[in-house]
Amino acid sequence: MKKVSGRSWLLVLVMTVSVVCVTPSYQPLYQALPGWAKAVLPNKGITLGLDLQGGIHMVMEVDEDRAVEIAVDRSVNSLQDLLVDKKIPAESVKRTGPQHITVQFQNADLKGQIQKLIDDFPTFVETDSSGSANSLVWELRETETKRIKDSAINQALETIRNRIDQFGVAEPVVQRQGLKQIVVQLPGVKEPKRAKDLIKETALLEFKMLDEDSQIKLELPASIPKDKEAEVVKQFEGKVPEGDQILFERAFEKDTGREYRIPYLVKKRVMLTGDVLSDARVSIGQFNDPYVSITFDSKGGQEFERITGDNVKKRMAVVLDNTIYSAPVIQERITGGRAQITGTFSTQEANDLAIVLRAGALPAPLKIVQDLTVGPSLGQDSIEKGVKATLFAGAMVVIFMIVYYRLSGVIADFALVLNLVCLMGALSALTATLTLPGIAGIVLTIGMGVDSNVLIFERIREELRSGKAVRPAIDGGYDKALLTIIDSHVTTLITGVALFLFGTGPIKGFAVTLCLGIAINLFTALVGTKVIFDLLYHRQKVETLSI
Repeated sequence: MKKVSGRSWLLVLVMTVSVVCVTPSYQPLYQALPGWAKAVLPNKGITLGLDLQGGIHMVMEVDEDRAVEIAVDRSVNSLQDLLVDKKIPAESVKRTGPQHITVQFQNADLKGQIQKLIDDFPTFVETDSSGSANSLVWELRETETKRIKDSAINQALETIRNRIDQFGVAEPVVQRQGLKQIVVQLPGVKEPKRAKDLIKETALLEFKMLDEDSQIKLELPASIPKDKEAEVVKQFEGKVPEGDQILFERAFEKDTGREYRIPYLVKKRVMLTGDVLSDARVSIGQFNDPYVSITFDSKGGQEFERITGDNVKKRMAVVLDNTIYSAPVIQERITGGRAQITGTFSTQEANDLAIVLRAGALPAPLKIVQDLTVGPSLGQDSIEKGVKATLFAGAMVVIFMIVYYRLSGVIADFALVLNLVCLMGALSALTATLTLPGIAGIVLTIGMGVDSNVLIFERIREELRSGKAVRPAIDGGYDKALLTIIDSHVTTLITGVALFLFGTGPIKGFAVTLCLGIAINLFTALVGTKVIFDLLYHRQKVETLSI
């Protein structure tokens, strides 16, 4: 009886821990607990997945070729600065093709000096494809191209995670799929459009100077209607100087709220980029207009001070993803490493802008390959159907076990209830995300929960038919069914582990509930029901067994 008592206390302990762990999943009950209990327990239990509470499922693809082009453009800017520092009069430095830089110069004697500069750019190799004595062509190495593409995926993953964390989505899924795709799942998002805009925005912040000396600037219209940008660009095609481009500022009429665009002639050369930012926060101006206050790191602060000092009384455009947010006149050298981004945006838009700037720019634009929005009504319907399926399956199993095995069937039903309680407690303790396939795993666990007891009961029946007494028959039934039960559970557990390791989100949800259910079922079948039998039939002279 001492051995039975030990197993009984173990059974009580497991039930108690399971019930306690389930508590955070029912917030009204959890909030009623004393403070010391809340400090011990996790602050949240089982969370519902995307298919149950609604949300966003997106598959995005990183434009790897554009990431390479951006990296080459930055090398072009660095080479231009180096040529100025070395006082080498090059005629032009520009990217020609996705991976090439072409340097043109008037004096052929400069070729040797420029060739030596390639030592400062080890990721490039010189090619002889120019066919001219007054030009040089550098090509990005193939190994560097592969590194940039792979790095673009990893950086995009990290940037998206940072943005989602600041957006405040619970239990998001952000993972790589294939070579260049990223899967994003955001359960429970109340503003799907805002979340999508926040995720896919490249947030490439650039500071560029306006070209105020060109005659084309005077020919540009003062303002144009929204969505007419392409027409203006086409109208001035061929007229814009080679080193310039036309960009547009978004603006609104104060009286009517009508949105329009202001065109600017901007120099293509990037003076400073957002990768030197250390912080971005929303502030309120003197007229209660929100603006974004940005802080540069030490390197960026020094560079910004130099740029503003060299361009006093000139206009600098603050460009985000090829859209001008403001184009103020530099009144004096700006020290302290701080600047402001002003514009006609709301407080929410300013907050979103600060989020993407703090999280960093995406290394390349993202293209949405698949976009699904699951409504909460669908999720509620799935939950109700899942609960009905679970209750129906449980009721049918309970009735069958009672009818076929009588009192022993009641004991098996107790093990089934214990299995479900322990399973919910384990899911809650792990703060697992419950999905629709996860509910299917729970329903399957109900069937498997009595499968082991069926094997044990049939073995007990065989022992009784052979003439053994009740107590030896019970012990013999458990001993002979032990290896068969372990074998069936281990093989199913191996399958569940494989599904978890190699499956995607929904498959993983099914695998988690299946594996936990199998492990718990071993305990409830071999320990839980055995304890009940031992307590009911501990006397040696019991002559009948209701089975």
